Amino acid sequence: MHRIRTIACIALCLMALLPASAAEHDTHGESAPGELDMNSYIFGHIGDSYEWHITSINGKHISIPLLCIVFDDGLKVFSSRNIEENGYTLNENGKLVNASTGERPVDISITKNVLSLIMSSVLLVVLVLLSARWYKLHDPLKEAPRGLPGLMEMLITMVTDDIIKEGVGKEWERYAPYLLTAFFFIFLNNLLGIVPFFPGGANLTGNIAVTLFLAVCTFLAVNLFGNKHYYKDIFWPDVPTWLKAPIPLMPLIETVGLFTKPFSLMVRLFANILAGHIMILGVVAVIFLTAKLGPMLNGSLSFIAVIFGIFMDVLELLVAFIQAYVFTMLSSVFIGLSRQEPEEETRQIETTK
Repeated sequence: MHRIRTIACIALCLMALLPASAAEHDTHGESAPGELDMNSYIFGHIGDSYEWHITSINGKHISIPLLCIVFDDGLKVFSSRNIEENGYTLNENGKLVNASTGERPVDISITKNVLSLIMSSVLLVVLVLLSARWYKLHDPLKEAPRGLPGLMEMLITMVTDDIIKEGVGKEWERYAPYLLTAFFFIFLNNLLGIVPFFPGGANLTGNIAVTLFLAVCTFLAVNLFGNKHYYKDIFWPDVPTWLKAPIPLMPLIETVGLFTKPFSLMVRLFANILAGHIMILGVVAVIFLTAKLGPMLNGSLSFIAVIFGIFMDVLELLVAFIQAYVFTMLSSVFIGLSRQEPEEETRQIETTK
């Protein structure tokens, strides 16, 4: 019952906080009181920005200014509240451009997603160190861990036994640190993305640049440490010779497969998390889009939107875990395939038959 109340409170906070700023200004900064601009509302919350918007009260925007760092005739560091004073403006994509030349500088600013990445990384390190500290001070053979250490042990054991060992096979210890880090990083940021208030609410794992980096890490882990049999199957697979020479048909297909695997990892995580956020925002928007239809209709649809919003939040909790699980599982399988020996592959085929 306590968990249900917690979920309900989170959903109601979402209803209260998310639409506040979107109803008052559009993407280009033009005021539109009393109307909800869906373009600004949706993309304003799933996109990146140079400030962390909290809410709006009576038309006054409450936000946390972030640090802008650009290389444009030298290094320039300034607050996002002083963008125009420093000779810059935002283009149609919300990126910094030089106001006089219209050109984009080299931009390494601490944006909303960057700050969220830093905070979630620090939080993940703290959680791991706190769990490790418990094991340093206690004997796990005599005392079972509880609370945070118990939860971390359960998740680590599950990921190690059910995903890493099964997917990678022998030498799984070599890849366990990366795969565990990927799982907890994705899972933690998925959960923070559901929280509608600071320090949550950033669409980090719904940002394709972040999922691209994670996919590249798996790509490097697979291809830098693949064995001879793995590369033989790519460039000279066990198929009839006419499929390999003079036209290298199968090697070309296998080479394309090298890149489609990480591409699928990138798109799957990005699309699922982004779609979940958009669906929740769309449900919340029903309350404001029906405001002019009268109190009876608006009240009825608002009640349905709140109930469905709570359901979507609970579903997002499940999706947060599933996407972390699937990314880690597929990464483990891809790494395991790059480490297989010929006899292991033959035995696996016979077992399948």
